[in-house]
Amino acid sequence: MREAAAAVAGLAPASANVELSVRDVHAWYGESHILHGMSFDVPKGEVVTLLGRNGAGKTTTMRAIMGLVRNRKGSIKFGDTDTIAYQPHRIARLGIAYCPEERGIFSSLDVTENLLLPPVVKPGGMDLDEVYALFPRLKERGSSQGTKLSGGEQQMLAIARILRTGASLLLLDEPTEGLAPVIVQHIGEIIRTLKSRGFTVLLVEQNFHFAATVADRHYVVEHGTVIDMIENSQLAANKQKLEGYLGV
Repeated sequence: MREAAAAVAGLAPASANVELSVRDVHAWYGESHILHGMSFDVPKGEVVTLLGRNGAGKTTTMRAIMGLVRNRKGSIKFGDTDTIAYQPHRIARLGIAYCPEERGIFSSLDVTENLLLPPVVKPGGMDLDEVYALFPRLKERGSSQGTKLSGGEQQMLAIARILRTGASLLLLDEPTEGLAPVIVQHIGEIIRTLKSRGFTVLLVEQNFHFAATVADRHYVVEHGTVIDMIENSQLAANKQKLEGYLGV
């Protein structure tokens, strides 16, 4: 019974080594109350998705974790450290990196300059050779300006850039949005490789068919709160319920 209750609440099993713990988080943009008590766990070394319709609060959750939403309350623990009162630069230095949906590529810089721009905040980040081994296309395009990259290349660069920082927890917001199927497949391979290397990934996705190929568990978000948790191994048995949640 307790395991079932934990699943609905968005909590990992008690035996899990939790890297990120979000508890009763509320967030506002001005007068708009967006998050209404978000609670979920991200176990260390797992890929976890936040699934939900547009406007459910998924991106706001990512931004709240990074401290980019100023008006927030609750508890956001990274390991044993509660970061709810921390500024974004301090959160990043703990080892959390955010890849936003808009990618944030600097158009006036070339690929190599974009890669070298973020500071290394902790030991253990990938060097350029390791990044290029994961993203050989970026090595080929090293001298190309950001404006001359395709959407898929920009997404690869956005993910590659945060791998240099030394972060162990990666927040990826809609990494497959608008990309060709072959690029989506490559992004999936990259995420699985990162998991095999010990990274923890929190992923916002609209495409649950893609999410099912990379994730260990899925949290369903509606009206700024987690309403269900589905283990990836149970996805087929819960397909109809999930499609109802997502309106597909």
